[in-house]
Amino acid sequence: MTLASQFERIEASYVRNWTRFHEHTLGPATPGRTTTPEESRRHATRDLAALAHDSTRAHEPRPRRQAERRRHAPVELPESVVDLYRMSAAVLAIHEDKSANGAMIASLSIPWGQSKGDHELGGYHLVWPRDLVNSAGALIALGHDVMARRTLRYLLSTQEADGRWAQNLWLDGTPYWNGVQMDEIAFPILFAELVRREGQLADVDPWPMIRRAAGFLVREGPVTGQDRWEENAGYSPFSIAVQIAALLVAADFAEQAGEPAVAAVLRVTADAWNEGIERWTYVTDSTLARQCNVAGHYVRIAPADVAADHPASGGRIPIRNRPPGQDEAPYDTIVSADALALVRFGLRDPHDPRIVDTVKVIDATLRVRTETGPAWYRYNMDGYGEQSDGSPFDTVGAGRPWPLLAGERAHYELAAGHPQTALQLLGVMRAQASDGGMLPEQVWDGPDIPALELFNGRATGSAMPLVWAHAEYAKLVRSLHDGRVFDMPQQTYERYVRNPQSAEAALWAPHARCRELPAGRRLRVQTTEPTSVWWWVGDALDPRRVETRDTTLPGVWVADLGTAGLPVGAVIHLLVGATEQAIVVVRAEE
Repeated sequence: MTLASQFERIEASYVRNWTRFHEHTLGPATPGRTTTPEESRRHATRDLAALAHDSTRAHEPRPRRQAERRRHAPVELPESVVDLYRMSAAVLAIHEDKSANGAMIASLSIPWGQSKGDHELGGYHLVWPRDLVNSAGALIALGHDVMARRTLRYLLSTQEADGRWAQNLWLDGTPYWNGVQMDEIAFPILFAELVRREGQLADVDPWPMIRRAAGFLVREGPVTGQDRWEENAGYSPFSIAVQIAALLVAADFAEQAGEPAVAAVLRVTADAWNEGIERWTYVTDSTLARQCNVAGHYVRIAPADVAADHPASGGRIPIRNRPPGQDEAPYDTIVSADALALVRFGLRDPHDPRIVDTVKVIDATLRVRTETGPAWYRYNMDGYGEQSDGSPFDTVGAGRPWPLLAGERAHYELAAGHPQTALQLLGVMRAQASDGGMLPEQVWDGPDIPALELFNGRATGSAMPLVWAHAEYAKLVRSLHDGRVFDMPQQTYERYVRNPQSAEAALWAPHARCRELPAGRRLRVQTTEPTSVWWWVGDALDPRRVETRDTTLPGVWVADLGTAGLPVGAVIHLLVGATEQAIVVVRAEE
């Protein structure tokens, strides 16, 4: 072997041939080096987030951060979490491409690969912005700040001109599927904030990227073309939560960039959407609510026309991957764990009665007991999973439990002040990993079928490892260690939970029409181009004209109407441009 260059020093474990083993003994851990497994386990609680990685925040010494974590750690982390924690770090690192720096695919595996052919493109060896941000966020939790910064640069380079990211893309940034998932457009903003929070932006300026993405959110949100499961359009609690958090984060960046007017637009929009969450996604006296003896619950997703007097959807949503006759249902009969995002991203208190009631419905409808512990389905009637006989998924099937949902539930329990419950769920995730330490996308919930290698509570033929699941595991370990939810944005928590703030305006836009205006609020009309807005109250014959103004966000023009003094029951008539007509009714403040 010939070396291409000379080295000033060659050490053991790098190139040197280890022939005199007695000369090489173990020494103390130093930055960039690990110790023995035994010593690592002894230090698990003390140094878990930093022991193995040579990465520091420039503004804060590592010992100080470790001491702060020790003060806040609510539980003693058992030795058993260390192996999968380190395995998760390896899985995350392995899934970063070595040529397209910062790009991480969803999985090197092929779900139900034994039934797939070479002609099938795509699959999980693509980059999903949502999975990418969750994975890179876990890298920050693990201490790999440099790797995470590479991901931020990758996001900067793959953003579309209008501010969005493709639903998924090849490593070189070429879009594959082109669905519009609003959470995938919001997540990169939250990721930039996480990098900034850790003091690791260095020479990267994310504001141009954030500005374009925030403009897209304001222009097109809060309705999403597809939810995070890539199946339904409408009002999704998860998608809305991520969007609102991203808008508040973007507002902070806007102020730092010297654009206070843009920051104000973003906050007004976030506040208005936050007040609309229950109107769009919370139902009362539903069949599920009555069955669970609760007042109401958040739904999985509501159709985009849910507030219309005569919705074209009929209040029904499609159910994907189900046979004919089972492929749609009333939206208020479908629940998912997605509502926990309202707590995860800081919009609702974990003890809010509406959240607590929804958790009861989730557990009654979606929780299943397996040999490895409790597990949760994505939503009732899910069809993405093996057939009942264990044969591979083939466009229709039966959804199985997802281990990452146990991690999300654990984060909720930690936020609610139940660290021991969160720790138990961490153990469930560990038990659901393969013997080789891989976390699967789904686990089997039926009787064992040894001939198909399907065992209750263990991996199905779906993707394994699922990088997103390993990211959730790593972040949960960090959250337990810190005593708080690691990736919760503080902007939302301060604004909507710690010091709740009411919206100053309601928003009307052609793609998201509000039909009620809380008394005492102004009505903001939003358009994609400059236009005139005529408005009048009741049968008045003196319509008032207001010109929209440019917010400087691409395609976002607004007009504020003087409606704050109108009484309850007043009927506001709108004529937007030459054709758009609408009626908004003033209702009592809730």
